[in-house]
Amino acid sequence: NQLINSNAVALEIESNLVDNSYYIGSTGNLKQRLEYYKNKKVRLTKNKLPFELVYTEDYKSRLDAQTRKYQIKKWKSGKAVERLFIK
Repeated sequence: NQLINSNAVALEIESNLVDNSYYIGSTGNLKQRLEYYKNKKVRLTKNKLPFELVYTEDYKSRLDAQTRKYQIKKWKSGKAVERLFIK
């Protein structure tokens, strides 16, 4: 899931390894975004490290990825989010 198509956008779900919360975001460059997390360059997550990438979905447009991101965020329940990646 490396977004080979430069126009593709990834929906990402990161799991906080300390408090089991989730960060749900979207990016056009997943590899770079993961480096930003690691180097504490993402304002919303830098004080909540460590995070682990647990789920991604690829989309052809930023609008599609953001629509899906907001759909998942509306679920509010960690258990509902976990159903995406825990079988």
